[in-house]
Amino acid sequence: MHRHPAAIAAAVLLGHAAAVAAAICLGAAWAAPVRAQDGRPPEAGTSATAGASATAGTWATAWAGSVQGPYPVGNPSAQPDQSFAFPDPAEGARDQTLRLVLRPDVWGREARIRISNAFGTRPLTLDGVHAGLQLGGAALVPGTNRPVRFAGQDRVTVPPGGEVWSDPIALPFAADPDAALLAGRKLAVSLHVVGSSGPMTWHAKALQTSYATAPGAGSRGTDEGEAAFPYSTASWFFVDAVDMATSAPTPVVVAFGDSITDGTASTMNGDDRWPDVLSRRLHATRGNRVAVVNAGIGGNQVVGPAEYGPQKPFPGGPSAVSRLDRDVIGLSGVASVIWLEGINDFSRNGEASLAAVEAGIREGVARLRARIPGVRVIGATLPSAKGSSSAAHGHPEQDEKRRGLNAFIRESGVFDGVVDFDAATLDPATGGLRPEMVPESTTGGKGDRLHPNRAGYLAMGSGIDLGVVLKGR
Repeated sequence: MHRHPAAIAAAVLLGHAAAVAAAICLGAAWAAPVRAQDGRPPEAGTSATAGASATAGTWATAWAGSVQGPYPVGNPSAQPDQSFAFPDPAEGARDQTLRLVLRPDVWGREARIRISNAFGTRPLTLDGVHAGLQLGGAALVPGTNRPVRFAGQDRVTVPPGGEVWSDPIALPFAADPDAALLAGRKLAVSLHVVGSSGPMTWHAKALQTSYATAPGAGSRGTDEGEAAFPYSTASWFFVDAVDMATSAPTPVVVAFGDSITDGTASTMNGDDRWPDVLSRRLHATRGNRVAVVNAGIGGNQVVGPAEYGPQKPFPGGPSAVSRLDRDVIGLSGVASVIWLEGINDFSRNGEASLAAVEAGIREGVARLRARIPGVRVIGATLPSAKGSSSAAHGHPEQDEKRRGLNAFIRESGVFDGVVDFDAATLDPATGGLRPEMVPESTTGGKGDRLHPNRAGYLAMGSGIDLGVVLKGR
């Protein structure tokens, strides 16, 4: 997809920095949350972002899935046929229950869930929302399924463009959040769509199997078994964050980026994206006192597209700069952000200049520091896409811009630290990815020389200096 003509004209007439500002303004209508009918509006970036404060400690974001939309616009991986679960994308989910499987990176005695209708065009009404421990498939560990309330009510209506946090949810099975057997376990969030949802806000590339009942099946969130959930999906819908109440300071690290952060070409249900690898390393040294959450969207760009919303969707989601408020600043307990973005801006889907991307990064980093006091922002160099089989990537002029941006990341002083993913994945002989990092780990195949596979993500996550990420904490 080419850059919007208005953004191109702005770049010519006003300069690159002004073009970035124009792009931000054009997308702003879909960046700010709206008050929900049956919940309290969030106060982004504070520990009071929900309808009630934690009774067991301070809130820390334990899971995130940055939203885009509406379905089916996006870049899912290993997606089954969705035509039986969602026969009419314009109507979305219809009187059916979704069971979304999420892996919290930290546990607590209480949780809360954020519901997003960011890219919906009509009010989204849910009831019968539950949260329990996944047993396997769509089945739950018996006795763990808990009802979820919103301002004390079973039902919640979220307006178009809006979001709402649930009330605190007691998790008796996590009475000891430090229990070793909880680490890596997955939470199943069930929600019943009342009537038709309309266009669905979603995260396309979950690389995690979730489940759905048939349309018209009604509210099945109390079911502990899986018989009512015949359909599977490799995406998440409506839920975009989960917080846990922690009894001790728990810094949250946000991995912010595009498909290389989202995990394209990693293992389906394997949790081996580079942020997952980083998470396991941090937990090995800090126990249950740290969380790493993923704010990647496949195809995302720093400054493009110029316009984004339900009527002007783009597979890569809203620009990195325009989505910061919801996807980073609106999370709880953020201490560090690792920024890995830019490769798609230089592709033939973006065709941005190096100067425009640098200006967008400066704008984004400045906003993070202004809104999250004390945050560390770490720059990550871009792995090579040289020789990519993707028609949009890997051309000489794009690699020149990539190397220029990597020099900016390393040398400009914009960031508080640098992680060198380029060095971790580069084959000096070819200037592209190392050959063992190319074959696709999700569905098999030869790979595209743009996205590292499991071996590549393991090298990236293993090569991060932990002291750089959480210096002084």
